[in-house]
Amino acid sequence: MEALLDTPARIYYKYEGVSPAGSHKPNTAVPQAYYNHQEGITKLTTETGAGQWGTALAFATAQYGMECEVWQVAASYKMKPHRKTMMELWGATVHSSPSELTEFGRSLLATDPDHPGSLGIAISEAVAMCVADPNARYALGSVLNHVLLHQTIIGEEALLQLAKVDEVPDVLVGCTGGGSNFGGLSFPFLREKLAGRMNPTIRCVEPAACPTLTKGEYRYDFGDTAGMTPLMKMHTLGHTFIPEPIHAGGLRYHGMSPLVSHLYNEGLVEAIAIPQRECFAGALQFARTEGIVPAPEPTHAIAAAIREALACKESGEEKVILTALCGHGHLDMASYEQYLSGSMVDYDLPDSVIADAMASVPVIA
Repeated sequence: MEALLDTPARIYYKYEGVSPAGSHKPNTAVPQAYYNHQEGITKLTTETGAGQWGTALAFATAQYGMECEVWQVAASYKMKPHRKTMMELWGATVHSSPSELTEFGRSLLATDPDHPGSLGIAISEAVAMCVADPNARYALGSVLNHVLLHQTIIGEEALLQLAKVDEVPDVLVGCTGGGSNFGGLSFPFLREKLAGRMNPTIRCVEPAACPTLTKGEYRYDFGDTAGMTPLMKMHTLGHTFIPEPIHAGGLRYHGMSPLVSHLYNEGLVEAIAIPQRECFAGALQFARTEGIVPAPEPTHAIAAAIREALACKESGEEKVILTALCGHGHLDMASYEQYLSGSMVDYDLPDSVIADAMASVPVIA
């Protein structure tokens, strides 16, 4: 990749796609299943966007003989049918969201039978079904503090691995939807930065179609669309915001991790938004040079790393760039087919759409 870009920069990526589920998500799915199993819980409900989290939780619950029920965002459910198959192989039950199984889902389908869904809607349905079952609990794969804590194994390992080759990153970039991959990679490096042991620029990279940090507001909002969750202080586009059905389904979330939001608000991390065609162009370069086909989510970080590497080519700086390749794209061939055929589109998000969604956000003094 460095040779292709003809850059003096050195690019490192922490690859998480070798887990059984094919992504970093088992880092938190397994402990969540384990602790619930220890408490005597027999079933976990959850949502999933692209299917990486649902796949990981299905794998984790299978290890402890637990049931798993997943609501997958309709756009991804239709676009990535083999994710559903993979979850079912591990014993999970998978529903397209919005579904006919919950009152909220039925109300949305009555208005729009082809509703594309969103992570916020899928969360609402998974929580609603959990509340009705005393033997069930709800598990979330991103956003929350304990999830980001579990994922910091990524950054802790990367610190040790870079130390073996006497490297310290100058720039760290991570794809950012709910915050689990970005927080998992960046938090240990941020600790080192705050302690004065290194000084990397730390940059969140999000899709231009769902720019939570770069265009959202920092305020209290619900984590789900129906307003069932506690209010969280985070950057949000409004809990009723329905993002366009882009291929990086795992980044289509209206809010952002409260921890990542706080860091961004304090100026400790940066954020940029990149359109999906640029991301897939970077993925193509990466696949042809490194041999790994990335999931659509980390293509955003790859695109940001390429931007940084090309800037180094112009300036002559020998920066060390670090990112996390949080999963492989073996089940995302429909996305790559669209890119290769030239039919993939970028979505321009009008400010009026965000304004309408923000109007539903409660005002907390």
